[in-house]
Amino acid sequence: MNMEINPSEYKILIVDDVMSNVLLLKVLLTNEKFAIATANNGRQALEQVDKERPDLLLLLDVMMPDLSGFEVAQRLKSNPDTADIPIIFLTALNSTTDIVKGFQAGASDFISKPFNKEELIIRVTHQISLVAAKRIILNKTEELQRIIAGRDKLYSVIAHDLRSPMGSIKMVLNMLMLNLPVEKIGGEMYELLTMANRTTEDVFSLLDNLLKWTKSQIGNLNVVYQDVDAVEVVDSVIDVFNMVAGLKKITIREEKPEKLPVCTDIDMLKTIIRNLLSNAIKFSNENSEVLVKMEEQGDTVVVSVKDSGCGIDEEGQQKLLHTDTHFSTFGTNNEEGSGLGLLLCQDFAVKIGGKLWFTSKEGEGSTFYFSIPLKK
Repeated sequence: MNMEINPSEYKILIVDDVMSNVLLLKVLLTNEKFAIATANNGRQALEQVDKERPDLLLLLDVMMPDLSGFEVAQRLKSNPDTADIPIIFLTALNSTTDIVKGFQAGASDFISKPFNKEELIIRVTHQISLVAAKRIILNKTEELQRIIAGRDKLYSVIAHDLRSPMGSIKMVLNMLMLNLPVEKIGGEMYELLTMANRTTEDVFSLLDNLLKWTKSQIGNLNVVYQDVDAVEVVDSVIDVFNMVAGLKKITIREEKPEKLPVCTDIDMLKTIIRNLLSNAIKFSNENSEVLVKMEEQGDTVVVSVKDSGCGIDEEGQQKLLHTDTHFSTFGTNNEEGSGLGLLLCQDFAVKIGGKLWFTSKEGEGSTFYFSIPLKK
């Protein structure tokens, strides 16, 4: 392990009932700049561990009069506060049985007497490197947990606190669109109003996705199963999108059976459909159609949304649906996407017991599919 460690930051406790051995090792390790503590027997070793909190224990002799080295190791390992301290046995015992017994007692390493100075220093440094690495991991983990907690808080503040005022603006703009015909306000103003309305719808939809994604990631989003007709749910979402599609002269066509009974989370199902339809319209050219198909396949319902728009190139296909790449592109009218919608769809499809997949050809369009279990 190529880790730069500063030996003076690490304390080693040397334990042996023969004083000359203790002194020899103390000199060796002090030369290497390690901090040293010593103990002359098993009981003293346990006291010193409490007092000095060493980073490593060198047990020089397994056979000590009061507590054997094995017992000292066992006691340290059974106490959660000291269980992580690595122990190196330095002993003349070298039968397989003794070595196995030492490892069972919690030894991290064995060095047989008489020892070689270089080997001892390498083995000690190796154990200390492991201790250092573990500390770095712990610190990084804590730091990461703090960052994640902060991020989640920020997300929910953004999504919650922006969602309601945005919702109000969206309603006002919808009312204006309905009550101010072109003849009344002129083409240019109407165009501006339409653009504002569309932007607001997009922002609201993004905030909604952000809120749901955050909740889903933090684990605060529970799946609420209800018996519904999938055809009815999909139709209700399409009704809302007919106006948006109309603005781009796009027709939404359906192929569906009479009914498709499912037991699922209605909100999650609507979110998936809403996002797939929104994307299909975004990436479709004017005067084209978006086909929504619903059918039974075995014990699942498969819903697909097909557009004949700009499609996705090979490279984009590789990146799509991966959290880390967070891939997004522009629509045919330069509508901007966040890439979050599809990740949310994938997440929700899995949560309600199905999956999401797609096929696409650059220049020819894309079809996104998802499945949900059919009600038994």
